[in-house]
Amino acid sequence: MTGRRPKLSHEAFDRVVKEAIARIPQEIRGYLDNILISVLPDPSRDLLEEMGFPPDEVLFGVYTGIPLPERSLTDPPLYPDIIHIFQNPLEDFCRSREELVEEIEITIVHEIAHFVGFDDDELESFGYG
Repeated sequence: MTGRRPKLSHEAFDRVVKEAIARIPQEIRGYLDNILISVLPDPSRDLLEEMGFPPDEVLFGVYTGIPLPERSLTDPPLYPDIIHIFQNPLEDFCRSREELVEEIEITIVHEIAHFVGFDDDELESFGYG
């Protein structure tokens, strides 16, 4: 026995994701108004390849879309901005529900940073350094 938590149902994991989002400071959480959050069991091989990650990369989440600093004012994005949260890697890593909520919060904030273009200093100013 590894001491790890049993796997949550998809619905229970979604509730944990919502709890994690509620913990994010409003100054950061406000950016989620324009981002879809998708919960998937694991990253697909295609997504890993598209993002340039090796097939054995452990990812808790990934942002797909065009970051705000790279957007054109004349050409709108063709696809919506999405933060994919990967349930199995997060559950495999975390040993408690509280740790799971914390890791999801950190993952979402990290992915919002990719969307907005926050640097490490800005993330640290919000307590995510």
